[in-house]
Amino acid sequence: MNPESALAPPPSPERRVQRVRHELHRRDVEVVRVEPLGPHFVSVTFHAPSLAGFRSDSFDDHVKFMIDGPSPDEPVQRDYTPRRFDAGRRELTIEFALHGDGPAADWARQAQVGQRAVIGGPRGSMIIPVDYDWHLLVGDDSALPAISRRLEELPAGTRAIVIAQAAEPAGQRELASAATVQAQWVDSGQATVQALRELQLPGGEGYAWCAGEAAVMAQLRNVLLAEKRHPKEAMKVAVYWKPGASDFHETLEA
Repeated sequence: MNPESALAPPPSPERRVQRVRHELHRRDVEVVRVEPLGPHFVSVTFHAPSLAGFRSDSFDDHVKFMIDGPSPDEPVQRDYTPRRFDAGRRELTIEFALHGDGPAADWARQAQVGQRAVIGGPRGSMIIPVDYDWHLLVGDDSALPAISRRLEELPAGTRAIVIAQAAEPAGQRELASAATVQAQWVDSGQATVQALRELQLPGGEGYAWCAGEAAVMAQLRNVLLAEKRHPKEAMKVAVYWKPGASDFHETLEA
């Protein structure tokens, strides 16, 4: 046997993720419910007749949340995960993180029934099949709404592994799912990287999804590709925020 062949990576699996584009809409919406989710998040539900036809086909979709800014020509725009959508009621729920002093977080802290905003998108969806042998979900608190939505969507009989970051125990949340969930909470970005490094990935075909702060996501991508030799066709690493940058969203190419 050629000794170099023993070190060669396994053949890449077929990419099974489906990308779907949506017609872009801007919708004027009104707050109908505000529900605290522990000390660091608030759930805000919006209603509008214009939400008829709204589509969010993937747990990591993002919409543009827009409110008045310094001038009419400068609205505040931030990306958020559509946490839940009730087509019958035409109600869209978004979970807002309350840490920091940004205008969107400030708006969410004082959100009240009757307030108005604008929702744009999503532009498209990356649909990840649920029939993988296992699903790895890694992220900081900015990724918790997407992780929670994905776990709720996974059917019984599937396996999910979660590494979730919360700076303090009060920031941890219940992770409801019909799937079998193996969850580990950590308190920092470097602890997240170390937890992934120490994790032994299961056998079979799995999909790895990570989202959070830019520098940590770059390290996680390297761990998955270089150390775990996880196939790039079966992973997505997304930057949800970057220190000093507002309204930042980027997918790191594997």
